[in-house]
Amino acid sequence: MTNKFMEVATVGQNVLAEVERAVVGKRSSLEMIMAATLAGGHVLLEDFPGLGKTLIARSFSTALGLDFKRIQFTPDLLPGDITGGYVLDRSTNHFELRQGPIFTNVALADEINRASPKTQSALLEAMQEGQVTLEGKTMDLPKPFLVLATQNPIEYEGTFPLPEAQLDRFMIKLSMGYPSIAEEREILNRRHARKQEEVELKAVTSGEELLKLRQAIETIHVEPDLEDYIVRIVHETRRDRRVAVGASPRASLAFLKMARAHAALSGRDFILPDDIKRYAVPILTHRIILLPEYWVARDISGEVIIDVLKKIPVPVAK
Repeated sequence: MTNKFMEVATVGQNVLAEVERAVVGKRSSLEMIMAATLAGGHVLLEDFPGLGKTLIARSFSTALGLDFKRIQFTPDLLPGDITGGYVLDRSTNHFELRQGPIFTNVALADEINRASPKTQSALLEAMQEGQVTLEGKTMDLPKPFLVLATQNPIEYEGTFPLPEAQLDRFMIKLSMGYPSIAEEREILNRRHARKQEEVELKAVTSGEELLKLRQAIETIHVEPDLEDYIVRIVHETRRDRRVAVGASPRASLAFLKMARAHAALSGRDFILPDDIKRYAVPILTHRIILLPEYWVARDISGEVIIDVLKKIPVPVAK
């Protein structure tokens, strides 16, 4: 383990330890969010109300030492409410830029599917290019920039499902799930012990250090056989009889980035097949479109991805 990858692993574990002071359980999901942060990707959290999605976003931003802003998506939210705009200052009689909440390091797009498609599209340029265009002028967003979006999977009345073009811009999609009995008891014990609602967390790193860690991850070695393994997995999603539209090349890039980030968090300077397989469902489940006859079947997307993994031979170390 080289010094720079030891640093990535150490910082990652310290951030996770700080987040887990507020979030009970969910270690696997928290590790995936940490890996996505190191990989420079955005995360979509889809789960039922009250399972800590907002708490997770706020806890990560605090532990990472990043600026955090929450955008509550509603049907009457306008694109300008996100990006900002030029406002006339009557004292100077000039138009001045008022930056919207998108100008931050960690933007929580809460209940993103409640806003209209026009408003949802205001995030597209920001998520892909890290910039915002206002009145023909392009402005860079702060670096690092991360969107953590949440949506409720059971409420459809008054919501606008995210289009495939925007879903594809989320590196991974996660579901937290309900806590176990022991975990829920621990939630109550911690709340009783601290005698206040908020959990006071501290920053264990900074935005500047996070950018340096991202550069270190770029040097992780990837065998050609593993690159071929990634491409074959993504290509197979386009051939499955249950799939109308398979995953795009952006999925292949997501596999590469997430696998490298996970290897660095594990203190390695090379990736393994397990680093790829671990993220198959979070990367692919929101990127494949099933044929209409399979829309009502539950968890069919996960079954498709598992079947795809079974079909592709796993590379063997030479």
